[in-house]
Amino acid sequence: MTRAPQIRLLPDGRRLHLQDGPIDLIVEARGSETEVRHAYDAATWRFTGLLDELCAELPLLRQPADPVRCGLLGVIARRMHTAVAPFAADSFITPMAAVAGSVAEEILGAMVKEARLDRAYVNNGGDIALHLSRGKHFTVGLVERPDTPGLLRTMIVHAVDPTRGVATSGRHGRSFSLGIADAVTVLARTASQADAAATVIANAVDLPRHPAIIRRPAHELQPDSDLGARLVTRAEIGEISGSEVEQALETGAACARKWLAAGLIDGAALRLKGRMIVVAAKDVETVDSSSPLRKVESTVDA
Repeated sequence: MTRAPQIRLLPDGRRLHLQDGPIDLIVEARGSETEVRHAYDAATWRFTGLLDELCAELPLLRQPADPVRCGLLGVIARRMHTAVAPFAADSFITPMAAVAGSVAEEILGAMVKEARLDRAYVNNGGDIALHLSRGKHFTVGLVERPDTPGLLRTMIVHAVDPTRGVATSGRHGRSFSLGIADAVTVLARTASQADAAATVIANAVDLPRHPAIIRRPAHELQPDSDLGARLVTRAEIGEISGSEVEQALETGAACARKWLAAGLIDGAALRLKGRMIVVAAKDVETVDSSSPLRKVESTVDA
């Protein structure tokens, strides 16, 4: 049975809020008044019933992804599988790792199909799909950790850049993480691809078997978790040394460099305990809002 989602303009009169169960979107389009109205109508129409589509295939979406074959039928479900498939040969991952980015991408696609917009975004809990017309840009904020306010740094995405998706993962996010990163933000060609990659890279920021890190089976915290009995990091981690922080970040950075070289991401920023490593194929245009205590290491790969 199709539910009626919650749909309303926010008090600023510019942004649209779409909410249905766990899906909670902030949408903003820029253009003429008529085109923005068409875009929001399209977003509303596509959003209605979207959660039911996903729920119809939920058992398969929670299964480990096959790197080659896809038995899913829905447009969004198949997009989720496409996003995670490149990572499935190397590590455990399910299509659910790309659900937020895939939903954002679907709503944005419906908008730009029906309206001519200068720029637009769909933000699904920090996983963001972007649309930019010629000459436009977005300023994307990085936070120290997704569950607390406070801007750490901003990155600028220009229309000429390939990036159209931004996603953040880590142990403080909405989903479970196998690693200890406070946050990993990834830029990629699509929001679904960024979502999947952020999950994988955040899992790699880790200190296996460290006594200061408390882990619990995912199904004890959420019985229907797609991670099953795999151990996830939930509590605040205890004392770890500066060198251990660097070790964990470098492990994650090595993972990010691998996927950067493979063309699956455009860049990544990894944060843990006040330190950050940026991995990018070129210098990322940023505005630094951080304190002098934060360390930034930029890595340039061919």
